[in-house]
Amino acid sequence: MGACLGVCSLLSCVSCLCGSAPCLLCGCCPSAKNSTISRLLFTFFLFLGTLVSIIMIIPGVEKELHKLPGFCEGSGSVLGVQTKVDCSSFLGHKAVYRMGFAMAAFFCLFAVLMVCVRSSKDPRAALQNGFWFFKFLVLVGITVGAFYIPDGTFTSVWFYFGVVGSFLFILIQLVLLIDLAHSWSQRWLHNAEEGSAKGWYAALCTVTFIFYAASITAIVLLYVYYTKPEGCTEGKAFISINLILCLIVSVVSILPKIQEAQPHSGLLQASLITLYTIYVTWAALANVPSQRCNPTLLLRNSTGSATATEPLTTWWDAPSIVGLVIFILCTLFISLRSSDHPQVNKLMLTEESGAGAGAGPGAAEEGGVRRAYDNEQDGVSYNYTFFHLCLLLAALYIMMTLTNWYRPDESLQVLSSPWTAVWVKISSSWAGLLLYLWTLVAPLLLPDRDFS
Repeated sequence: MGACLGVCSLLSCVSCLCGSAPCLLCGCCPSAKNSTISRLLFTFFLFLGTLVSIIMIIPGVEKELHKLPGFCEGSGSVLGVQTKVDCSSFLGHKAVYRMGFAMAAFFCLFAVLMVCVRSSKDPRAALQNGFWFFKFLVLVGITVGAFYIPDGTFTSVWFYFGVVGSFLFILIQLVLLIDLAHSWSQRWLHNAEEGSAKGWYAALCTVTFIFYAASITAIVLLYVYYTKPEGCTEGKAFISINLILCLIVSVVSILPKIQEAQPHSGLLQASLITLYTIYVTWAALANVPSQRCNPTLLLRNSTGSATATEPLTTWWDAPSIVGLVIFILCTLFISLRSSDHPQVNKLMLTEESGAGAGAGPGAAEEGGVRRAYDNEQDGVSYNYTFFHLCLLLAALYIMMTLTNWYRPDESLQVLSSPWTAVWVKISSSWAGLLLYLWTLVAPLLLPDRDFS
């Protein structure tokens, strides 16, 4: 009897994966909004592709990738190089680019298919919220096909797609970070007004002090390790400019007129933005293509062989690990919640709550079993196309992060770091600081608009 019940439960889950109806029709899904479950499952696909990419750049696995049919053998070029170069040292880099292309193509496909879907009554909404097993097969098929793409100029061209996509995703990260900082400060100040004021103010001051202390420590370390008394002018300029900009936004955030227009503005937000800006500066300096000014610079030669003086380098360094953590947090943030601020929801094309009443939680029970319910019958709670575009940009960002933004140099014999990566990251840090500064001064410059 127990075995029969288990089989029935398994079949119910299979119907959830393969059915054309939304996930609310199967009992294997938890009690939650159908829109949330769909976003989480698409995010799971992205994380799964990221995990596969990470496995492929592990040195032991990378050496075995040449056994994949059509991946290394039978190609007259390596990363666009028409030579007899042994491609074994580039296999991990090449595999991550193929995996990034597959994920980007998958989310691009759904971004196109979901254009102008207004509610779950649209037949295409069933494709968004169901058929998960078949969508997984599509992703696998695109991935397999990506590994058969001829080398040619694919890596060189796809590198620039990755640069542009990563820059845009960093801007999305900055929008989410600024929104988080404002929400965090507002919530703690609200709790201080209603509860133990001393406790909440002490917590706010403590966190702010920790953020600024970490930022100051990081700046000192950047000057110590990424600059020299003579030379390294770019590194000195980048660190100094961002330090000055961080000081400016910190001072502006506590000016009397700013406080009058935005009572919840303060040093907590500025300290968090400062800490993130210093991280982006660190990541940029880690890509400076000079061993003298960048002690963390990684080099891979075309032979792939380790020597006594230059062992085979792995792709993991501290900025990449931090970038991976931020990537995970941001994609989960996009998938799980909406902003507390209407302006951010409008910018991210999401709603504060389900757009349509649809079926509420009370309708989610059937025979005592709580199930996922459709909250998008009257209108979608997020823009399907924009969500997939965000995941597409995230796929490009993680592709660049896992490969340290490296590409073959001019000699086509070494994978090295280009100045392009440095300028993209530094530019994104400046854009983030300007964006935060705009959130501070906008109520003063545009008094007729509602910025509450």
